[in-house]
Amino acid sequence: MLDIPTLPTAMTTAWQAAASLFERGGAVMWPLLLCSLAGLSIALERAIVFARFQKRRRAGEAVVGAMLADLQQGAPDRAIARGALAGAGPIANLLAEGLRTRAFGLDEGLQMAANRLLDELRRGLSLLDTIITLGPLLGILGTVTGIIRSFHLLSASGVQDPTAVTGGIAEALLTTAAGLIVAILALLPFNFFVSRLKRQARDIEQIIHQSEVAYHQGEGRTDRPAPAEADSREP
Repeated sequence: MLDIPTLPTAMTTAWQAAASLFERGGAVMWPLLLCSLAGLSIALERAIVFARFQKRRRAGEAVVGAMLADLQQGAPDRAIARGALAGAGPIANLLAEGLRTRAFGLDEGLQMAANRLLDELRRGLSLLDTIITLGPLLGILGTVTGIIRSFHLLSASGVQDPTAVTGGIAEALLTTAAGLIVAILALLPFNFFVSRLKRQARDIEQIIHQSEVAYHQGEGRTDRPAPAEADSREP
C-alpha cells in the first residue's frame, strides 16, 4: 500500500482506501483500470477535437457564405479558391474538395468529403463504445472468479469459518461495482459526442444541399443565351 506523506491527511486516507479496495478486487481490477484510463483519455481528446472544430467552423461561416454566392454567380473555380485558403474552416474545405470533382458528380463528391470529415470527428468513439460494453463484463468475470475462489475455500475448510467465505464473496462483488462505474463514466461522454456528431451531420447535409442548389442556379445563369442585339438597320 502506498504511503504519500506529502499529501494532506484526508487525501492520503482516501488514496489508501482506494488502494485497499483495488487490491481486494483481484487481478481483474487491472484491466478495469486500463479501461478507465483509456476512456478518460479518449473523452478528453474528443472534447478538444470537437471544441476546435466548432471554433474553426464559426470562423469560416463568412467564407461558406461567399462560396455559395460564387456558385450562384456561376463561378465554382472562385469558390474552390476561397475554400482552399488557410483558415477557411472545415466546411469550406469540404465544399472545395467536393467541387473539385464536380465533373464526376457533384453530390457524390460532396458526400465523400463529408464522410471523411465526419470520420475524423467519429475517431475513437468505437473504442469508447467498446469500453462501455467491456467494463461490466470484466466486472462480472471478476465476481465469478471471486465466488469460485470463495467456494473453494469453503470446500477446503468446511463450515468452520463461514465469515471468510461471505467476506470473499463481498470482495468479489467489488469488481462488478468497478466495472459498472467504468461503463457509466464512459457512457456519459459517449452519448454527448454522438449527439454532437449527429447535429454536425445534419448541418453539413443542409450546407451540401444549399451548395448544390446554388451550383445549379449558377449553371443556369451561365448557360442562358445572351440576348440578341437589336437590329438598327432601317427597313
